[in-house]
Amino acid sequence: MPEEKGNNGRKQNQKMKPFLTYHILTKKTDEEHTMTADEIAADLEVEFDVAAERRSIYTDIAEINKMLVAIEHNVTLEEAQEMIDEDEELKVIKLDSHKERDPKKKGFYVSSRRFHIQDIHLLAECVYTAKFISEKTAKKLMKIICEGLTSEHQAAQIKYDAFLVGRQKTQNDNLYSNILTINAAMSKRIEGEPHTPEKIKFKYLEYSIDNVNQQVERGKGRVYVVSPYQLIINDGNYYLLAFDDKSKKIRTYRVDRMKGVSYTDIPRDGEEEFKKIDLKNYTQKKFSMYSGKEKTITLRCIMPLLDTMIERFGTKGVVYTKADDEHFNVQVTVDISDQFFGWLLGVGKRVKLTSPEETVSDFKAYLDKVRDMY
Repeated sequence: MPEEKGNNGRKQNQKMKPFLTYHILTKKTDEEHTMTADEIAADLEVEFDVAAERRSIYTDIAEINKMLVAIEHNVTLEEAQEMIDEDEELKVIKLDSHKERDPKKKGFYVSSRRFHIQDIHLLAECVYTAKFISEKTAKKLMKIICEGLTSEHQAAQIKYDAFLVGRQKTQNDNLYSNILTINAAMSKRIEGEPHTPEKIKFKYLEYSIDNVNQQVERGKGRVYVVSPYQLIINDGNYYLLAFDDKSKKIRTYRVDRMKGVSYTDIPRDGEEEFKKIDLKNYTQKKFSMYSGKEKTITLRCIMPLLDTMIERFGTKGVVYTKADDEHFNVQVTVDISDQFFGWLLGVGKRVKLTSPEETVSDFKAYLDKVRDMY
């Protein structure tokens, strides 16, 4: 009886042979890596306990190509076969003789996929360069991105390349959980039922000089209670815009530094304050999310910096005028803070703050404080 069960199991697997053949080819082949019919048959036997003759592999691949073309072009199987007969390039799985390498070795490979390899590469690099995604989560996402979308050879190269462009990442593995809780707290409907947007509470993490490798709770475990309004990404970090009851202002919080985010069942406040914010220009004015006193200033810049300034400030509500053949002026509203002055110092002699006089004086005082340190 045990043998009979095993045989029945094998027969069931046998019915899956075309699908398993496509799975193997998707996983192991691309334009640089092919598999012969014999190699595919061997993999079917070893990995899935499926017996296959060389000739049946050719038949299965022909049927797979027909099915994929029918799905792609929304036609019948008969019409798909006619299309393939007229244009062999429509085949997703192709046979490559690789004559320049081995004239006797004819190998199959998956020639086209749902996404171009460059697209997958870009997605992978975005995951690895996003500071708000932890290393552990990044590796999990990489596996999801690569499996089924690339061959294992391409996946290995993508992971290697993405690692090379990596950067310092958050230590908080609860980012996704935080985002889900925040989104639910802001929602007006949950599972189809009306919901009143509510405040959330959490503890905030920061680094300590006693241990720079581990964040600790700010304010000896102080609990923050805020009214959440908007999640945004700026400079590779995830931020929450929320109304703070204590200061009566909209403030920003790094989501990856929030610990134990939970609901309060208290309706949120600060809607009028949030409505005053122009989200499109918010991050351009805040300079790395540090707030300060809002001022309308004028900057005198050299002409080659025009693209840089437009990328920095945008065009909405910003006035660009020609000063002379070598310079232009930018009139823009920003939050004046040490972070803004630090940015201005970084661009050096290429940009000069010309007004208002009060802000020019504040910048000079900032430069004096920096100089006095040395």
